[in-house]
Amino acid sequence: MAERVNNFPPLPKFIPLKPCFYQDFEADIPPQHLSMTKRLYYLWMLNSVTLAVNLVGCLAWLIGGGGATNFGLAFLWLILFTPCSYVCWFRPIYKAFKTDSSFSFMAFFFTFMAQLIISIVHKFYRGSGGSFSKAQEEWTTGAWKNPHVQQAAQNAAMGAAQGAMNQPLWAGSSLEPVTCASSYDPEL
Repeated sequence: MAERVNNFPPLPKFIPLKPCFYQDFEADIPPQHLSMTKRLYYLWMLNSVTLAVNLVGCLAWLIGGGGATNFGLAFLWLILFTPCSYVCWFRPIYKAFKTDSSFSFMAFFFTFMAQLIISIVHKFYRGSGGSFSKAQEEWTTGAWKNPHVQQAAQNAAMGAAQGAMNQPLWAGSSLEPVTCASSYDPEL
């Protein structure tokens, strides 16, 4: 068997760093999983391009008179989250499809779900008028320890859970609900 030389990320020769990973879709991934793995790779690339576009947008904001904080954070996000998302998100799913490893699938789904949950919580928090400074203020004043705030949060969580439990699985579709007999009927 020929020695595999790391080929990812493909870096120019003038950069003193060497590629860290070997990646060859056609050689590593079984044909039935090839298209899914490539789609996930393209999704990872889209994430990286989005971070780069965010950096360019924040640079334009900085040049136009905006604050430097956004540019600094965009730069940090790009240099931190691009390699971290590859190692923690794409690489486990690549290895999972390559070796049919349940641990790698679990690592992928754990990371992906954690990212999704954080994104949803962030969306709701920002949509409710929250900000980082407001969160700091709430944390320092102990607003989260207030019994009224705790009761309101508990009521909201209970209401959401009850609404989810009472919602039929087929809501919004053309399926009819199935009724079950209350006792055993051998003729059914």
